[in-house]
Amino acid sequence: MYTSSFFDIMPLWALYITSAGIVLLSIELGWRIGNYRHQHVEKDINQPISATVGATLGLLAFLLAFTFGMAANRYDTRKQIVIEEANAIGTTYLRVDFLPEQLRDHAWDLLYEYTGLRAGGASSIMSSQGISKSASIQDRLWIVADDAKNISDTVATGLFIQSLNEMIDLDAVRVAALRNRIPDSIWSMLFIVTIFSMLALGYEFGLTGTRNWVVTLLLMIVFTAVLVLIADLDRPQVGWVQVSQQPLLDLLNKIGTPTP
Repeated sequence: MYTSSFFDIMPLWALYITSAGIVLLSIELGWRIGNYRHQHVEKDINQPISATVGATLGLLAFLLAFTFGMAANRYDTRKQIVIEEANAIGTTYLRVDFLPEQLRDHAWDLLYEYTGLRAGGASSIMSSQGISKSASIQDRLWIVADDAKNISDTVATGLFIQSLNEMIDLDAVRVAALRNRIPDSIWSMLFIVTIFSMLALGYEFGLTGTRNWVVTLLLMIVFTAVLVLIADLDRPQVGWVQVSQQPLLDLLNKIGTPTP
């Protein structure tokens, strides 16, 4: 399965609560430290720290933008590969007409079964059963192509083999795209920078001796919302933002019911 990462297997609601807790606790800890210095070390009150806080928040914003860009690019790539795979399977389906008549029905049935499997998305493709079934159908289709070549080695048969080969190649491309997730090291660095940024912000609040709950809550809501959106984009078939399988579903309807 592709859900092997800690940040991957954590539900989105749990990620939201965890992120919100990290933001609030970090700001609270920073406020307590700053407030202590405000009460006991008067000379530190006027020391300029706004620039430092601004720099850490700027670094956090940069990491968020960088991580969001990674997730968005991976999401777009997965969508494009679904379209390419649907086109490759559709071309192979059309070229089944080039095969000897005794092989066509079997080839159509296999392509229908294969399209249904691929239209199931990541949960279907990346399961151990899905990987095994995809390989099995590909092998059987390749046997059909080999039989067609032995019966009638023509240019038309070669075109079917060419499109079948492209279809099989796209299986590896799609699996690789589904496995291409944001690394745990980037997630870890994002949370580390978040903790230090919120500590610095809370510390600055603490030096004034007053709490700014409006800013704290707004920052928590905005940050956690962006973080959950990034995580959602990075999960191919889980959450609110999912890669549409409509091109494959449309192709499945076009191929129709397999021959009994």
